[in-house]
Amino acid sequence: MISAPYLLFLGDAPDGLAAKVAQGIRDWNPDVALGQFRMEGCKADMRLPDMTLDEAIAAGCKTLVIGVANRGGMISPAWIAVLKEALAKGLDIASGLHNLLRDEPELVAAAKEHGRTLHDVRIPSVKYPIASGVRRTGKRCLAVGTDCSVGKMYTSLAMEREMVKRGMKATFRATGQTGILITGNGVPLDAVIADFMAGSVEWLTPDNDADHWDLIEGQGSLFHASYSGVTMALVHGGQPDALILSHEPTRSHMRGLPDYKLPRLEDLRDVALTLARVVNPACEVVGISINTANLHEEAALEYLEATEKRMGLPTVDPFRQGAGRLVDALDAL
Repeated sequence: MISAPYLLFLGDAPDGLAAKVAQGIRDWNPDVALGQFRMEGCKADMRLPDMTLDEAIAAGCKTLVIGVANRGGMISPAWIAVLKEALAKGLDIASGLHNLLRDEPELVAAAKEHGRTLHDVRIPSVKYPIASGVRRTGKRCLAVGTDCSVGKMYTSLAMEREMVKRGMKATFRATGQTGILITGNGVPLDAVIADFMAGSVEWLTPDNDADHWDLIEGQGSLFHASYSGVTMALVHGGQPDALILSHEPTRSHMRGLPDYKLPRLEDLRDVALTLARVVNPACEVVGISINTANLHEEAALEYLEATEKRMGLPTVDPFRQGAGRLVDALDAL
């Protein structure tokens, strides 16, 4: 188990989106996030107290959590000195990056010397099966996006919170490093061998009560040239009964791909639904989640209203406005 509370390491993140792991923990499990550590040049800010390592330890922090999700998931050489110092001062380190802590000789040696623990979240801990495609009892909802990092996880977490509040049976199913760090369990899907990805999602969302909803954390985008494979595994392994379309309206291109524009919501709806109905012919698109964080209130409301009128589906920012209308749409299925 990862010891809490945490000091969130933002390193030299160039923007807030690059620190989305820290942001997710800050927004959805704030009780464990006592402070942040930022290096020179860091442009991200979780609006937590900036702490030195000594201050964090004095405040009660037990683990330094790498809150950065950079392209390729690499531990920057510029971070090593800080990470070694954290171990020497008595902090464990947790990371969800592809570049594993245990593969960094200097960190392994420092952890051994000081009796600390390195937690690599992105290591599959289960021998997952190959997907069978067999229908399972219970219900499942998956958020699919026009791009990466558009709010798919926030959508599912917000829906789970609303459903639990209503007394409905619902479970958020984490499929990425941030979700796993928030909830403490899940499948690190993009680290699973390709043949077993869909099977790992089947394993994560087993047979359940007929009125129970699994809210599956979305990943990537079917339209993203780099990360479409992980989305496909979620669509077919999840066998969703309902899809939520997720979108961030202020982007000029796909994240990390300046030559690719975001698809229209209509295109996402049609492609995602066609693929989902391969494994669940009854699947429906029930709502739209818009990440309006970069829009002021009036512009956000105008965009939501226009999108709902155009698409004919309930359209909300579930983090800003609540997920009630999306849950209503699920409940109506």
